[in-house]
Amino acid sequence: MYARGGRMNLPRFHLFEFEDQPWFPCIVRDLATDYLCFIQSALGLHRPIVPVLADALRATGAREILDLCSGGGGPAISLQASLAAAGLSTHVTLTDRFPNCRAFQRIADASDGKIGFVAERVDARFVPPWLGCFRTIFNSFHHFREADAKKILRDAAKGGHAIAIFEYPERSAMIILLTLCLTPFLVALTTPFIRPFRWARLFFTYLLPLVPLICWWDGLVSQLRAYTVDELSALAYDAAPTSYQWNAGRIALPSSPGHLTYLVGHAR
Repeated sequence: MYARGGRMNLPRFHLFEFEDQPWFPCIVRDLATDYLCFIQSALGLHRPIVPVLADALRATGAREILDLCSGGGGPAISLQASLAAAGLSTHVTLTDRFPNCRAFQRIADASDGKIGFVAERVDARFVPPWLGCFRTIFNSFHHFREADAKKILRDAAKGGHAIAIFEYPERSAMIILLTLCLTPFLVALTTPFIRPFRWARLFFTYLLPLVPLICWWDGLVSQLRAYTVDELSALAYDAAPTSYQWNAGRIALPSSPGHLTYLVGHAR
């Protein structure tokens, strides 16, 4: 039903990303994640996610979604609306290890009560027991080394929670080259259109260009960290080899030369 991906020739390098570092200034991290959310929405990158996630929600009967590693909110609003159009009324709770509460509150306010958030830190490897339901991770799984990635999957399986992981980064020479060449220019080009307006956004983009530089470096590292379909499958079956049903694959992205890679798992 969905195109599956094969092995890629480029090796995986788990280099550091600035946004992962606890010492990294929150204001710059939040501005960078705002840019990522804007690009995802502008290019409609959430669209291939909808049928995969909708099938998983129907299979499990879940309607409460716990989004881990939410960053600036990712595709929450667009995705929730698309699921509603597909006949699935859902409620989404945003969480993160470094919660961008300003962005979370803005999204919650615009959602008519259909999206909420947790203001405290939530570690995707050890989710508090009171945060149950169907778990999602959008565009953040590559941040985790293999050992930690397995912990995320095991933590979900231990509680019997379904989990769906969606990744835009791709270990492709073409995607890496495009990231190297285009990211700083895209940040500079799109910044005036990102809302809400913030003077800090202009300052850290044009006067002291930390946001373009951070997005450039972290974007490059994200591609090099990306897991292939085969690697995601291996992680999943190692984390929960018999109790869970896993499905991994790859889908072409709209308005982009790249692909969406996904992993979905739920109890048998």
